[in-house]
Amino acid sequence: MEIRDSTLAGLVDGRIDLAFRRWEKPRVKAGGQQRTAVGVIGFDAVDRVPRSAVTAAAAHRAGFASRQELLGFLDRRSAGQIYRIQLRVVGPDPRVALRDQIPDATALAEIERRLARLDRASPHGPWTVAVLRAIAANPERRAADLATEFGRQRLPFKLDVRKLKELGLTESLPIGYRLSPRGEAVLAHLEEV
Repeated sequence: MEIRDSTLAGLVDGRIDLAFRRWEKPRVKAGGQQRTAVGVIGFDAVDRVPRSAVTAAAAHRAGFASRQELLGFLDRRSAGQIYRIQLRVVGPDPRVALRDQIPDATALAEIERRLARLDRASPHGPWTVAVLRAIAANPERRAADLATEFGRQRLPFKLDVRKLKELGLTESLPIGYRLSPRGEAVLAHLEEV
């Protein structure tokens, strides 16, 4: 679920605990979680509601100034039902702590195994070490520029970098990426092998 920065800020400071969306079918489920820039967000309830449930009080709890403003946001889409999502900050993104963890020999072996699996599963051949090298050599370089270097489209390239981020090896920046301390240690190890 796409969550605006202003909504994330409101979740953190406690002003916001609801979101509303117009969907054909729910895109999140009660009990689910999503990693965001402010940490992990939990979805405590996801309910289809009638338009009358969009009250002024609910609009304020969702970060809107008025019921009319929230209805305008929802009415940008004509198809679908209105869903009310109760949400909260669960805690920090575990990848943030992982980035600073320098892997020991056991963890390095596991990371190598996972990188090899990503390379084997790739329709365009091995890519993980080359992308780590490119990010190390070009921190803060636009994803589109890095993708072009590899002869790839931007969005599929970004999905691959996200897989490295899941391992705690890269960090997303406002523009581009950089290797995390963990990623630097892994790349140094891979260059020695």
